[in-house]
Amino acid sequence: MTNPTVIKLSDGNVMPQLGLGVWKASHEDVIPAVSKALEVGYRSIDTASAYNNEDGVGEALQNAGLAREDLFITTKLWNGDQQNPRGALETSLQKLRLDYIDLYLMHWPVPVQDRYVDAWKDMMALQNEGLIKSIGVCNFNVAHLQRIIDETGVAPVINQIELHPLFQQRQLHAWNATHKIQTESWSPLAQGGEGVFSQKIVRDLADKYGKTPAQIVIRWHLDSGLVVIPKSVTPSRIIENFDVWDFRLEKEEIAEIATLDAGKRLGPDPDSFSG
Repeated sequence: MTNPTVIKLSDGNVMPQLGLGVWKASHEDVIPAVSKALEVGYRSIDTASAYNNEDGVGEALQNAGLAREDLFITTKLWNGDQQNPRGALETSLQKLRLDYIDLYLMHWPVPVQDRYVDAWKDMMALQNEGLIKSIGVCNFNVAHLQRIIDETGVAPVINQIELHPLFQQRQLHAWNATHKIQTESWSPLAQGGEGVFSQKIVRDLADKYGKTPAQIVIRWHLDSGLVVIPKSVTPSRIIENFDVWDFRLEKEEIAEIATLDAGKRLGPDPDSFSG
């Protein structure tokens, strides 16, 4: 099996291209899920203060016995904390039982609050203090990204957005790439919906490679240069989602899956979502 791939970010830091997402995982579920993921070989865990499971993630990390430098931990600044990123970060660090966060993301721009630029400046300061290795954003559209770049001179290293075969956000992905912003996919399997897994091209490729539809879709993200964080608390699926390093899709197959784009957003619209 080929070794898991890593991505070099624009600030020089490196992160695994595939991680475990823990959205909606309860405290009771997240501890064994993260423990299983680390046992299988995952080294990147993506959580958020809004998920209310940072303490469980922290417990699993502490019990894993892995060197801190071998882990890549992401958490996020929630909308209501944009006026106090320092306090929010300190709370996250305490719950996660960490001295620093590898990647701290602003969860949503929340334009109606008009605080995201000031919050970005605060995140820059926290990074300069060494409490954060890399800073980025989630769910930012071009106008939000352009504004923080124009007003601070610092671009996010990552923009984590909803992205899956049914909602590919090609223009935003291309804009990110032009500005050296890595695109990261949340809800990469379209929340496990049959809308993706039942597609003929996905099922045909699963048969060809001896893989599941989920593994084909994860490989599509990887081969498209995306960072991807499929969520699961089921041990067998955690194992399955990581077993994608022994094959690659052909360019023509990647292009075929790209034809599934239906502009089908499952989550909120970043221009209007306020949490």
